[in-house]
Amino acid sequence: MKYNVVTSAVIEQIQTIVGNDYVLFDEENLDKYAHDETEDLKFFPEVVVKPRTPEEISQIFKLCNKENIPLTPRGAGTGLSGGALPVNKGVLLSMERFDAILEIDERNLQAVIEPGVITEVFQNAVEEKGLFYPPDPASKGSCFIGGNLAENSGGPKAVKYGVTKDYVLNLEVVLPTGEIIWTGANVLKNSTGYNLTQLMIGSEGTLGIITKAVFRLIPYPKHNLLMLVPFYSAEEACAAVSAIFRAGVTPSGMEFMERDALIWGAEHLGDESLHIPENIQAHLLIEVDGNNQEVLFNDCETIYKVLEDFNCDEVLFAEDSVQKDKLWKIRRVVGEAVKSKSIYKEEDTVVPRAELPILLKGVKEIGAEYGFKSVCYGHAGDGNLHINIIKGDMSDDDWNNKLSGGIREIFELCIQLKGTISGEHGIGFVQKEYMDIPFNSTEIRLQKDIKGLFDPNHIMNPGKVFM
Repeated sequence: MKYNVVTSAVIEQIQTIVGNDYVLFDEENLDKYAHDETEDLKFFPEVVVKPRTPEEISQIFKLCNKENIPLTPRGAGTGLSGGALPVNKGVLLSMERFDAILEIDERNLQAVIEPGVITEVFQNAVEEKGLFYPPDPASKGSCFIGGNLAENSGGPKAVKYGVTKDYVLNLEVVLPTGEIIWTGANVLKNSTGYNLTQLMIGSEGTLGIITKAVFRLIPYPKHNLLMLVPFYSAEEACAAVSAIFRAGVTPSGMEFMERDALIWGAEHLGDESLHIPENIQAHLLIEVDGNNQEVLFNDCETIYKVLEDFNCDEVLFAEDSVQKDKLWKIRRVVGEAVKSKSIYKEEDTVVPRAELPILLKGVKEIGAEYGFKSVCYGHAGDGNLHINIIKGDMSDDDWNNKLSGGIREIFELCIQLKGTISGEHGIGFVQKEYMDIPFNSTEIRLQKDIKGLFDPNHIMNPGKVFM
């Protein structure tokens, strides 16, 4: 689809809407907003706009519709699928000024916040009141709640507590046509009409811009225990995951890390205290939490008994909060560590958790066939395996022209195992060519029809999710 350029007259109208200070079109600022954390991609917008109210966003949408100019919403820029990249230029609309926690309702265990609030800031604010917002993506210290909503983010706690969608009650949304709506009600049960709230979550900024979100909260668990389990075989580590659940334990965190993932994470932090024997190929980081410490110790004993059936080394039991924080920090920086080592591509596969050993084995076999190395880690309790494909010694020709065939085979394996091609990073710009793998033509048409209903002129975040 062909769009019009942003003229000086359009910029002047936008300045009238939001004020001159919040309209940027100099080279330095355009460069800042031209990329996110997706590989090394860069797409320049023609203008960056920082509105502060839903009404301002509504006016900008109406202007873009009138002038046939694409508009791309952006949160903190921590995305990993290119969803916030202005691939068709036009207007980039930054949500960074929507940064208020509007209400924490302790009576109803709810909170109302704006999308530009950093996830960890929100978590800390409710924790001070003894409350808990569990979704915790690796970038929680920098990512925005709005981005979490757009991608339906998960994180380590999702294995026990669920993902972003499980905590959203209601949303204020500005539609691409300029209307401002609420999608639901501030209630725990709602069987009134279609569920527009859940439709918006995970829609990757293609159906509307969320300007307020109402979340449900739960009481904060008082205790947690953490163990690091080394395995001589990565496939055995994956197999142990399902066995632990079958034994009746639901951990609050169940993370898988291949040998290089853990080593690179520790090196990235400058941590030399973690010594990994040469014959150790993978680790599980397992956390249990709750309000009764005796119950948690019993859970750990059950986990120990399960592990006796697997080929693992001595378990490290975190002694205090300092050691717990260190282990979690290593896990959370693995993505950054891999990125600093080499040119890479990260795939966000997910399968039923019992199928993880088959997926991991298949990834390594496909890598051998196509000549790439992979470093795998992820939320094993959810069956969510992050596959970091490392360029290493691959030729530029193989990397640019043949690798996509290997990625397609990995995704096809996921579908064969009753999984899918993204668990939490989204499709965005970089994965849209593979959408024919999980969906047939009818399923894709239905989704495109929904997009057309919300955004009839296709100005909102074009070039994402579908080809």
